[in-house]
Amino acid sequence: MPGGHGCLFLSAKVEIRRASLDTCAGATGTVVVIDVLRAFSTAAYAFAAGASEILLVSTVDEALSLRAQRLGSLAMGEVGGLKPERFDYGNSPYEISVQDFAGQPLIQRTSAGTQGVVRSSRADTLLASSFVCARATADFIGRHAPEIVTFVITGLGPEGRGDEDAACADYIEALLRGESLDIQKFVGRVRNSTDGRALAAPDLPEMLAFDLEYCLMVDRFDFAMQVHRRNGVPIMRPVHP
Repeated sequence: MPGGHGCLFLSAKVEIRRASLDTCAGATGTVVVIDVLRAFSTAAYAFAAGASEILLVSTVDEALSLRAQRLGSLAMGEVGGLKPERFDYGNSPYEISVQDFAGQPLIQRTSAGTQGVVRSSRADTLLASSFVCARATADFIGRHAPEIVTFVITGLGPEGRGDEDAACADYIEALLRGESLDIQKFVGRVRNSTDGRALAAPDLPEMLAFDLEYCLMVDRFDFAMQVHRRNGVPIMRPVHP
């Protein structure tokens, strides 16, 4: 376990809420936007590769406009799971993990994760998370002792879609509650989720299977990812609890 420290448990009085992309605009207090497959796994690997900050946007055009304004910045993300034509990188944690960003700012646009951050505009404290930085996220929340914590399940959809994000929320909540954990149960939920099975499909490029494994490296990083707004743009940076 990175960091060698345990979570500070929440008070029993804390209110835990869940939201989706459709409802997160009303979320207040501490808001944790979760995208396991793959946006906020990719973002965490980008920070580990040296990225200084990640600007989060809704559209491809916004990403390209910001890249033109910010010399040295790079665009990463996806539309429909695929890298937009003019982006520098896709939404692959495996691809990002082997880069050296050395202080470069990145701009990220995805179909779920970044949308959740942009829409969660009423949050007092805003975090993005996935399994690779889940314990650090719980540590951060525990140290700040909020009254309300809302988990935004960005992948939520029909036919059980989004269970990988719900599993991450359940994991973080269990850490905060001090409950005993079987990590493999959470990992199994991700593998068996709609998107987890899709990434592991044998007819897809091998890199996507690598992506799944990189997303399942639970608690690999010892930082949480906090978002602040500057000139209306959400900007995410790694923070150590």
